[in-house]
Amino acid sequence: MVKPGLPKLVATDLDGTLVRSDDTVSAYTHEVLSRVRAAGIRVVGATGRGPRLASLTRNDIRDADFLVMAQGGWVLDQTESAYLLQSRLPGAALGRVLDDLEAEAGELSVMVEALEHDDSPLWGDYDPTWRYPVVVERRTRAECCSGEVIKAFVRSFAYDVDELLAVARRVVPPAVASVTQAGLNYVEICPANVDKGTGLAVVAEAVGVDPADVLVFGDMPNDLPMFAWAGWGRVAVANAHAELRAVADEVTLSNDEDGVAVYLDRLLSR
Repeated sequence: MVKPGLPKLVATDLDGTLVRSDDTVSAYTHEVLSRVRAAGIRVVGATGRGPRLASLTRNDIRDADFLVMAQGGWVLDQTESAYLLQSRLPGAALGRVLDDLEAEAGELSVMVEALEHDDSPLWGDYDPTWRYPVVVERRTRAECCSGEVIKAFVRSFAYDVDELLAVARRVVPPAVASVTQAGLNYVEICPANVDKGTGLAVVAEAVGVDPADVLVFGDMPNDLPMFAWAGWGRVAVANAHAELRAVADEVTLSNDEDGVAVYLDRLLSR
């Protein structure tokens, strides 16, 4: 159960957790997070979004001291405007993973995130199921795997995303790459030993906070590692994936009901 008192650090996922279905963050949520920070509690945004979306991410969680991005592979210290971690996956490793996945699941649609500047394009196969505005530069598989990448997105034409993730968990060695899914109908392939838990550990070490003093919020399987790492409390929003709800200490209201802010507001008031 959640501990008494207050945590020293609060980390929250963004899309599907803090951000509502209309892609906005309410004024109420911003106000509550401001009070959290004023209470001396560190605020961290922990997201699957890559560094190409850093400006958008800063706007969605304005009081964040740190941003854990790209499923934990990139960690930005907002106070110093400097990255503490910048992880990349070798192209050869990505190519091996894609070959192994296609051997099991058949043809995949693949988009690669390789560039970190604001609004960088993705490379690969444009996929009309992608829900966000994006520029995709058409590149061959060989071109996409010719150098290091931040991460890759893959969609199966035969399996749903949870089924494809189950295949990926079985066939992709953790020493080669990390695999997860964040609710976009794509499995994400990231550098080995990278997840939101490892990203938050970088933040915790930088500010001298023990995992036992960290409260986290999330909604999807990509949040499982930070739920396993954080010790003060693990809270899922009501719209969360069943896999995450199963390991949560508590369930708050949905993202569309500002569940994170409501929980934190009550926590500050008790």
